[in-house]
Amino acid sequence: MADPAVSNRVAGIEPQQIRRLFDLASDHDADDIVHLELGEPDFPTPAHVIDAAAVAARDGETNYTPNAGIDSLRRAIADRLRADGVDADPDRVVVTTGGVEALYLTLLTVTDPGDEVVVPTPAWPNPLSQARLAGATPVPVPLSPADGFAFDADRIIDTITDRTGAVIVTSPSNPTGRVFDTAAMERVVDAAARHDAYVIADEVYHELTYDRRPDRLAAVTDHPERVVTIDSCSKTYSMTGWRVGWLSGPKPVTTAVTKIHESTTSCVNTPAQYAAVAALTGTDAPVREMQAAFEYRRDAIVDRLDAIPAVSAPRPEGAFYAFVDVSALSGSSMEIAQQLLFEYDVVAAPGSAFGPGGEEYLRFSFANDLDRIERGLDRFEQLVRDEGHGA
Repeated sequence: MADPAVSNRVAGIEPQQIRRLFDLASDHDADDIVHLELGEPDFPTPAHVIDAAAVAARDGETNYTPNAGIDSLRRAIADRLRADGVDADPDRVVVTTGGVEALYLTLLTVTDPGDEVVVPTPAWPNPLSQARLAGATPVPVPLSPADGFAFDADRIIDTITDRTGAVIVTSPSNPTGRVFDTAAMERVVDAAARHDAYVIADEVYHELTYDRRPDRLAAVTDHPERVVTIDSCSKTYSMTGWRVGWLSGPKPVTTAVTKIHESTTSCVNTPAQYAAVAALTGTDAPVREMQAAFEYRRDAIVDRLDAIPAVSAPRPEGAFYAFVDVSALSGSSMEIAQQLLFEYDVVAAPGSAFGPGGEEYLRFSFANDLDRIERGLDRFEQLVRDEGHGA
């Protein structure tokens, strides 16, 4: 008997290649695998954040909350956005189960089946699959490696039409670590507004930048009514497993998102919401400590990659990824990633996971202690030299 069918929209979604490498590594029998594939800080959640969750749970804050989140958290989020120049209001903030749900609920709200979603690539793969799940058509726009994957406003604007429902801009970028030029992004918002489209500003790495603090897109555009800001506690406060994110934007969008939130997760874990309040309103010393450590690792990984023959990477300006050009090596990025795993015991993300423009690259995460990073890059260099480069 044939297996029961699933919907076409689900059947057409491919599993993430990053997770595929993670699963392969789980089955790989080796004594010392170096994991450089996942974007998860290696720092503990700050103690005062954990304490806030424990107090909330002991005090009985374990029931459902409003779909949009508890008032104190929405106020804290709005205060943080206003400090960055965004015209934010608690009534226009929705707390979600991580930034990934914020993005998906926004796409469900601002696009109709058949609309197009413009995504500059290389890009985090979730927006591409989420657009398909929403019934929209993702339109990848490959950025040029020749200028380090800088934000090419002209190339993006050329793809925006009356069929465009949304443009997704992730800055700092995952996987390249680039912080996109503010003026170029403003031009894209202007173009989107002319076509009644939204720009979804994915800013989950906003606090993890190294050379300059970037502007919030909603703070600088002439069309804030067309910008939805996505952020979360996951990266900034080392709270990936707590699953607290949010979106802020125009009232029609946040009202609709609140309505459909009831049909997804209803509300975010209640003690986790109180933890997020503590994260946003408490001391930022742990964040600054983590940022300084990532900046030190960024400099170290850039120097180390510069010493390896035949490979290169644009200098990361934010987030915690190095996107390494491996076009001189034999095979596809997936094949190289598998060789690196099975023969050298290092896990990296294949560039093909990040859409058009990502092939011929590997993504290394430096959200790991420096000794592990250096050990992984030593093994990566051995692979390069074993292929005959720099011998």
